[in-house]
Amino acid sequence: MRNKMSDGSGVKLVPAVQNAMSIMRLLAAQGRPMGATQIARETELNVSSAFNILRTLSHDGLLSFDPQAKTYRMGMGLMEFAVPLLGANPTDVIRPSLTAIAQDHQTMIALWQITPTERIVLTDRFTAPNILHAVLAQNSRLPAFSGAIGRCYAAAMNLTEAQTRKGFDTVRWQDAPSFESYWADVSRARETRTGFDRGQLFRGLDIVASLVCDAQGVPRLGMSSITIAGQQSDDSLGHIAGALAEAAAQIERCLFGRPAET
Repeated sequence: MRNKMSDGSGVKLVPAVQNAMSIMRLLAAQGRPMGATQIARETELNVSSAFNILRTLSHDGLLSFDPQAKTYRMGMGLMEFAVPLLGANPTDVIRPSLTAIAQDHQTMIALWQITPTERIVLTDRFTAPNILHAVLAQNSRLPAFSGAIGRCYAAAMNLTEAQTRKGFDTVRWQDAPSFESYWADVSRARETRTGFDRGQLFRGLDIVASLVCDAQGVPRLGMSSITIAGQQSDDSLGHIAGALAEAAAQIERCLFGRPAET
């Protein structure tokens, strides 16, 4: 069982709260009632701890308990917390997470909408204060295969090499990579859910990205960190990519109802 006492940033976390969240995520992902023993096994908690958490959550209405079947499922009490977000602009919901990534990693994060016509459209930017950064015009449009996002897009769409090459040829690269290296990056993006572009789409810019897909696996949003070349080390770019991939997974679960990957 992994260590849940810290998130890796030195912040001390509360195990009981994390365990409760693990239980609720499990029940949300399963979409069906489960017994306490099975929940404990799936979340790697001892039965006593799981039972106490389940009893507390059901007491407050966050879970619903069936006394006949002795099973738990998501409760109507969750609507108390969800109602303020219903009908909200998705960008407003996403903003705190992307702003935090921008500030924590001293970068500029661009949020892109992915259209059905294989374009990406810049809808918002989130920038750390007092950093030198590139300026992109709102509503800028690029082919979906562009740069770091493009590598993630081809990976998420599970395109063939021939289909990817056709999309690759629609991009205006300032320092074009070979298609072979681009295709290799797509293969890596299938595993990591992140893409990198080092001065190829735009000279002098380092870009890392991840995608948000809906419940059917269709790419809906792109998130890219864009920094001046040399501002970030290879390691720090890797950390940014990891933060974007983690944010993408959370957005998928919360906004699009996509089950967490196991």
